[in-house]
Amino acid sequence: MMSLLPGSRIPARWWRTWQRWVLAWSRIVYLGAVVLVLVLSPSTYSPAARRTLARHMYLGTAPILLGFTVLAALLCLVITHIVVVTALSYGLSRYALEMVIRVLVLELIPLTAALFVAMRCTIPSGAQLALLRQSGHFGWLRQHGADPVRTQLLPRVLAGVFASITLAALSCVVALVMAYLSVYGFNVAGLPGYTRMFGQVFTPVVTLVFALKTVFFSLAVALIPMTAGMYDTGEATQPDSELGGLARMFAVLLLIEVLSLVGNYY
Repeated sequence: MMSLLPGSRIPARWWRTWQRWVLAWSRIVYLGAVVLVLVLSPSTYSPAARRTLARHMYLGTAPILLGFTVLAALLCLVITHIVVVTALSYGLSRYALEMVIRVLVLELIPLTAALFVAMRCTIPSGAQLALLRQSGHFGWLRQHGADPVRTQLLPRVLAGVFASITLAALSCVVALVMAYLSVYGFNVAGLPGYTRMFGQVFTPVVTLVFALKTVFFSLAVALIPMTAGMYDTGEATQPDSELGGLARMFAVLLLIEVLSLVGNYY
């Protein structure tokens, strides 16, 4: 009987893992629905709430804006040079810029912007929420008639969404400019062909998929880290409890990326 004990614990361990998995994802979905309702509610945007939201947006975007823009410019220069040189060596120079735009603007920039915002903005904000919850600040807010979701969570989620979309949009513009300068230099002679090629890449379907992907990336990196801060995910006793939220966030980002690839190329 003693030899059967380790094996008998395996289904119970699987059941506990399944329970934690369902609980974590149900809380993410619930919190996302609550945030959506609050965003659409006019009562959310009182003067004090607007000031708080503006402050969180500024603190979440301004400190990382310049650094990520420089990073995106350097990344664009390196990738553009590699792609152009490789295309020239194979006699495919006419496809080099289109490949750069598809790889950089459509795929790498939105994902990189979302991950950068997650590491620099939303994950630290989620840790702040966890500290507030553990210190009893949420209970103090409820005792004084304030909702922690409305006053603490919502501004941080919207700030994360705003930062991710802003960085992605600005970096895409920087990538397009740097790609043009890398190939044509400071010369407007290639502008007609470049804009025509840009229009061929960004068809209505591709533009819609790109916009939806950017928005869903921003929602994923803004909402999932906050859920771990607002709630006890049930993984506190596990060695990898701090990685649970990151794993879920990366899983959602990967799923969105796969769906966007299917929408763009199939």
